[in-house]
Amino acid sequence: MKVIASSIRKGNIIEREDGQLYVVLTAESFFPGKGTPTTQIDMRRLSDGVKVSDRYKTTEQVERAFVEDLDFTYLYSDDDGHHFMNQQNYEQVAVPSDVIGDQAQWLQENMNCIVSIFNSTPVAIQLPPRVTLEILETEPAMKGQTASSSYKPAKLANGARVMVPPHIQPGTRVVIQTEDGAYVERAKD
Repeated sequence: MKVIASSIRKGNIIEREDGQLYVVLTAESFFPGKGTPTTQIDMRRLSDGVKVSDRYKTTEQVERAFVEDLDFTYLYSDDDGHHFMNQQNYEQVAVPSDVIGDQAQWLQENMNCIVSIFNSTPVAIQLPPRVTLEILETEPAMKGQTASSSYKPAKLANGARVMVPPHIQPGTRVVIQTEDGAYVERAKD
């Protein structure tokens, strides 16, 4: 199915001129004041994991491969990868660590995710946009530091490090964006 380059998103599977399938890692559109708008797409070849980067005009046609997006529930991780269960037929699938990448740190037990399947092989995963985690440790706030002036480093219950406002203390539950690991707000539960 042909789509314009500017509509390609992270996790999409595209087919390049070489006939190979690639999963999109990042897709960014640039709109200069003068000149042609372009879309930069970084992707990984499914067959061997080689990363490539392409630049298209935003209106250029790109072949998007048909993949099946299914709802899965995260179960656990081990040496074989990250294990998910299909919510319709209860079949389990192991998603390799290189497919999930650095998003693996946001996986939580019983988390609902969308796994993209191509020829019965998991090729991409979409996590929920936000997760709620507890702050384990953080630096004390400096005197005179205001909430809008700066953020301080904090360690989350899953081991990830994020920047949080100075008023956040250890034990506080916070909402984090899974796409970039940015602090959103204090949890409301």
